[in-house]
Amino acid sequence: QVQLVESGGGLVQAGGSLRLSCAASGRTFSSYAMAWFRQAPGKEREFVAVISRSGGFTYYRDSVKGRFTISRNNAKNTVYLQMNNLKPEDTAVYYCAAESTNRPLVAAERWYRGDYWGQGTQVTVSS
Repeated sequence: QVQLVESGGGLVQAGGSLRLSCAASGRTFSSYAMAWFRQAPGKEREFVAVISRSGGFTYYRDSVKGRFTISRNNAKNTVYLQMNNLKPEDTAVYYCAAESTNRPLVAAERWYRGDYWGQGTQVTVSS
């Protein structure tokens, strides 16, 4: 079992930045490819970014490329999402997820399902 706890959400003006953190329990954190998803009101949950088990590979949805950065610290059992130049359309509840996979990350939005999920943290971007 892996428990995931997100933090770092909040209210920010457009153009601002936030850093989300996701702390994982357990000793096998480095066995999981970690991802961030988000869900806006009235919309389906969507993939945001994923990072490989070692942290050496990442993959993003097109709309956040160049603005968001996913990273991880396996010694601290934590994955991060640095979000810069935030836009109102980034407003959503952000969830982290863990999946025990070593497959290439390309097109992860099509196959990443997540074995474990956090409870989410709210990000609100005002215009």
